[in-house]
Amino acid sequence: MLKYAILGYLNYRPMFGYELKQAMDGSTSYFWHCKLSQIYMTLKSLEKEKKLTSEIENQEDKPDRKRYSITPAGKKDLKAWLEKPLTDIPQNKDELLLKLFFSASTDKKDLLHELHLQRKLHQEQLNTYLHVTTKVIADAALENPACSRDAILWDATRRMGELYEKAYLQWIDETIQTIE
Repeated sequence: MLKYAILGYLNYRPMFGYELKQAMDGSTSYFWHCKLSQIYMTLKSLEKEKKLTSEIENQEDKPDRKRYSITPAGKKDLKAWLEKPLTDIPQNKDELLLKLFFSASTDKKDLLHELHLQRKLHQEQLNTYLHVTTKVIADAALENPACSRDAILWDATRRMGELYEKAYLQWIDETIQTIE
């Protein structure tokens, strides 16, 4: 799926690999994240598949860098993926749930400490969705009115993050109550 994330971003505008990482970190990282090394490996693969092209930009006192652009073949591949329905529910991994599942022998105090820590982290993430991410989306739509339709969908994904965090916080509160 990383290839489609990259093609999606490059469909907006040409970018350097590091810019792709920054764009992901500032937008989709709460539901789709990756390492910079994965981005560069995927860019190389997509270039071999002729889904994108690159231009080398020379820099003084710094290594050269490549600016990547999506090709018509890349646009076609992205469009086909976007139009193909998902026919199953993606499976998520949650380390806290895995730890909790096996924590019957864990000291109650330690278990509650872990849950309170996770509650704090999820509250911080909720606050980010409510304040920071909302502003980033609104600012992007103002800066580029052509992205107004995109901004509606960006906000829909932000809203999912918001609702997820609210549900997760409710679950943590209930679990803390049960353990206490």
